[in-house]
Amino acid sequence: MFITTANLAKAKSKMVLVQMLSAAGTGYCFNAKRNRLSEKMVMRKKDPVVNQHVLFFEKKKIRSI
Repeated sequence: MFITTANLAKAKSKMVLVQMLSAAGTGYCFNAKRNRLSEKMVMRKKDPVVNQHVLFFEKKKIRSI
């Protein structure tokens, strides 16, 4: 009776929780979900510190979901 590595392998999650940082330099950040296989996320959202819409860039991966 042999146990293969295919039986012991864990499934990877499909989503990743990432930290988004404001490009305005205010230090404001929030967390967002994205697909594991997609590119790094860039989005336009309101920064409450400067009260304007600015770009937010993915800073780091927090954890898998």
